[in-house]
Amino acid sequence: MRGNISAHAVCTAIRDDIVSGVFPPGSRLIEELLASRYGVSRVPVREALRTLESEGFVTTRRHAGACVAEPTEQEAADLLDIRLLLEPLGAARAATRRSTAHLKVLRGLVRIGRARAPHGNPADLRQLDGWFHETLAQATGSASMTALLTQVRRKIDWVYAVDLGRTPPGDVGRYWQEHGAIVDAVARGDAERARALTTAHVERALPAYRLRHPAPGVREAKQPVNMARVQN
Repeated sequence: MRGNISAHAVCTAIRDDIVSGVFPPGSRLIEELLASRYGVSRVPVREALRTLESEGFVTTRRHAGACVAEPTEQEAADLLDIRLLLEPLGAARAATRRSTAHLKVLRGLVRIGRARAPHGNPADLRQLDGWFHETLAQATGSASMTALLTQVRRKIDWVYAVDLGRTPPGDVGRYWQEHGAIVDAVARGDAERARALTTAHVERALPAYRLRHPAPGVREAKQPVNMARVQN
């Protein structure tokens, strides 16, 4: 059973737990305990930790081993600057490389987002927003750019909380109207308009971001993690 779970699945599970705060910044990541938590051997855990270190989620400390990284306020601010540069570029590339399938999914997400915006659950709307941006990244047709865009958004989700719960419903609706305008530009192949609209969209969203302040210590898992949800 243990040998059937890939290092990629373990990496996804550990990353999700880091982003969600199960393992707060600075906490130790002990291979033996992680292997027990995810029901795997230490080999895929070791590989996963190396991958997460290359992504910036994990750091190795002398005498402590692998630990969750502790981004500084400057590093956190840099993430938002990187997003402001990268996402408009991604939208421009998507305008020239998107497929019919990408457009269908993007338009479907916009339709659902507009319908749910007035009374939708903030967590559901954030998930829809994540799917939208993930699909837009895939529409660039570049594996490297998709990976970069995805990594930046994951790290922003880790470092920042997005307070849409206090956003007036009308503003949430406008947010999805902006998504729709970006998709229209992408559908027309208008790279410069897609870039400009995405830049304005990201800039307007920035005030909703608040730095997380996780409590010290790791919240102990009482039960092993169900790995079925993270396997491809």
